[in-house]
Amino acid sequence: MACCAYARPVNESNYSRRPGYDRPAPRPVRFHAQPLRPPAPPKLPPAGSENWPKPWVQMRTFSYQPSVYPAMLGDVSDGAKPGDLVHVFDKNGRPFGAGLYNPGARVPLRVIHHGDEPVDESVFTILLHRALDLRLAVLDLSATTDAFRVINSDGDGLSGLIVDRFADVLSVQVHSLGIWKRLPELLAPLHARLGTTRTVIEVDPAIAGSERMHVEEHQSDPVRTVKIREHGIRYEVDFAAGHKTGFFCDQRENRRRLAQWTKGKRVLDLCCYTGGFALAAKMTGTAAEVTGVDLDEKAIVSAKRNANLNQARVEWVHCDAYSYARQMRKDGKKFDVVVLDPPKLIFSRDEVENQEGMEKYEDLNSLGVVITEPGGLLVTCSCSGQLSAEDFERMTIRAAHRVGRKLQFVDRTGAGEDHPVMSNCPESRYLKVLWARVF
Repeated sequence: MACCAYARPVNESNYSRRPGYDRPAPRPVRFHAQPLRPPAPPKLPPAGSENWPKPWVQMRTFSYQPSVYPAMLGDVSDGAKPGDLVHVFDKNGRPFGAGLYNPGARVPLRVIHHGDEPVDESVFTILLHRALDLRLAVLDLSATTDAFRVINSDGDGLSGLIVDRFADVLSVQVHSLGIWKRLPELLAPLHARLGTTRTVIEVDPAIAGSERMHVEEHQSDPVRTVKIREHGIRYEVDFAAGHKTGFFCDQRENRRRLAQWTKGKRVLDLCCYTGGFALAAKMTGTAAEVTGVDLDEKAIVSAKRNANLNQARVEWVHCDAYSYARQMRKDGKKFDVVVLDPPKLIFSRDEVENQEGMEKYEDLNSLGVVITEPGGLLVTCSCSGQLSAEDFERMTIRAAHRVGRKLQFVDRTGAGEDHPVMSNCPESRYLKVLWARVF
């Protein structure tokens, strides 16, 4: 049988694949000469900048924010080095302020002074003493506690520096190369006025990498724990196992406020961490029954030690807050006062990325509402700075209505007065606390 029925027709497209046939002549390639582009002219410095004091940077856009991102930054003088204190000029060439410069960082310019008068390194001493005056002279925090926020980054004009005082220890977080390079000079006046003697320094590895900080330059003192007092209650701060700077000073006044609602009550502290709200309810508020729940086993161990320090009887439960609350709902158990203080759940302003975090907040608040006695108090908190106070309140209302309850709001609070917020950086008001009766 002939096989030609299965052969493909011979056509021009097969020539290039089958040996033995002559290939078609290639088509001539025509080249079109392109005109040569003239070299780009050298970039000229801003007009009048020859008279600007060096090192300097110029803003591309106007912003009164302390954090200046790469797209907002224009020209930079020759010789401006990472970590330098630089003079800042606006886009029109007028003096605008001074800041810390780091070209490779996510925030290449942190403005610490706004104004047309020139400043030098003494500006750091001025800002430090202004912050100390607020805590020691105006608020007189030492009369009630030896644990408080000393420097609140942008809130005190020292972007990239957070300092908490715990008894004789300064717990320090650094987020800026410019601050890192000046750390010994910054800590000396703090120790002198506060009477502190030891330092614990923390730098997030990701921040250290982006800011090009060599963390071995400044070593912490060998401090594992220290005992503090707050409104008559004693706590042990564990720097090795604790979060952030070791203890959440921002809730100090809210802990005291809670005690006004807990006399003779049954109190549940969900996400209790080391027992701040629970011990305030028991010790100052003389609650009849207090339960603290946390998934972090180390936190529960610390909470038990804090209860022993104060000879306080509190039931500590090592458990996931959601699972515990669901079990209480299933068992039909309710509490007179419920505190919800979860860790940060929102990490950006993008609604899609935030969906999971918002669902967790709403779920926890729905559970908290259900296990609160009618007429009882729900205290719900969020430390997510990317979540606005309005959105947090709307979520809490939605969570309550979802389970057929109504809320009677009695207050809205936040961090204590030692966590000030500058008008040009309102987003640093991260802590939100809602106080509501449940019906």
